[in-house]
Amino acid sequence: MENKFESKSIILALSILIGLFLLGFFIFKGLKTFSDKDRVVTVKGLAEMNMTATLATVSLDFSFSGDNLQEIMKQTENKKNAILNYLTNIGYNKNDITINNTIVTDREKYYEIQWQNNQQVQVKINRYTISQSLTLQSKDVRNTENKIAQMKLDLVRKDLTCNVNSEYTFPELNSIKPQLIAESTKNARIAGEQFANDSQAKLGKIKTASQGQITIAGQYYYDEETSEKPKEPYIQKARVVSTIVFFLE
Repeated sequence: MENKFESKSIILALSILIGLFLLGFFIFKGLKTFSDKDRVVTVKGLAEMNMTATLATVSLDFSFSGDNLQEIMKQTENKKNAILNYLTNIGYNKNDITINNTIVTDREKYYEIQWQNNQQVQVKINRYTISQSLTLQSKDVRNTENKIAQMKLDLVRKDLTCNVNSEYTFPELNSIKPQLIAESTKNARIAGEQFANDSQAKLGKIKTASQGQITIAGQYYYDEETSEKPKEPYIQKARVVSTIVFFLE
């Protein structure tokens, strides 16, 4: 009987001892976890990416003015046809050229008041103005600017002077947004790991993360914080900075 009682006592003592050990272990882990919540590092991750235009649009604008509507309509038509012939001769397809609607302005007043020799005088102005524009599109975005420079010279030589401008169509930001965010998060983790190593700690999980606004730098946009603005008009640089808070273990 005494042996059975002693065995039960030993088992009970061991159970209590193991229980106290486990209780102490979990209390220690809980306190450590609680204390680790205050050990965090905040880092920023930068990501920049160049976007190349997918389409170039070139516009050619000109106008004539006068009092004889039929005459300036004929001038406009002749110049339009001459420019079309020039564009097709240098390799542009007619299907890529759009002739926009002709705009005719008819002024109600033929005179306007101007200051001359310190006095107001009535000056006659042309009654009609006809504006015409043509647009062409090209996927050869890298060579568009060089072609425009040559185009301006050729048109001047042919007495077909007009305003020549270019615009570029870029990919949607949503198409590169996931890659930008992933890159900025990766760079933030690299910075966090460097800090953790210097602090003789280990980088843990993400506590909080916030993505900054995506900014664009290029011919049509300007961002002071971007490292370098692209010189080519057909390239834009997208930039994002993510702020991430990591736990330190």
